[in-house]
Amino acid sequence: MTPFAKTPQPPYYAVIFSSQRSEGDRGYVNMAEKMVSLASNQPGFLGVESVRDGDGFGITVSYWESLDAIRNWKANEAHLGAQEKGKTIWYDNYITRICRVEREYSLKEV
Repeated sequence: MTPFAKTPQPPYYAVIFSSQRSEGDRGYVNMAEKMVSLASNQPGFLGVESVRDGDGFGITVSYWESLDAIRNWKANEAHLGAQEKGKTIWYDNYITRICRVEREYSLKEV
C-alpha cells in the first residue's frame, strides 16, 4: 500500500494540519486512527497523508472534493470531541490551512 493519497484530477481541496504534540499518548493514537476511519466515510473525502517526527511535530493533509465537505467534517460531532481534546490534551500548538489544489504532478503514478 502506498503512503500517497489517490486523488482525482484537480481541482480539489487540501486541509493541511501542522501540529506539535504534547508529551504522552493519553489516547491520541487510538483517536487519530478513529478519526481517519470516520473521515474516510464522510461524503467528499478523497484521502489522507500523515507524518510525525521523533520530536512530535507532524503534518496531516486530508483531501476533499469541496469546501462544503470540509465544513461538514469540521462540524462532525465525533470530530468536534477530538478537536476539543486536541486543544486541551494532545497538542502544544497547531495550525490548520485550507487550500485549493489547482495542479499536481509526480515522478511516478500514485
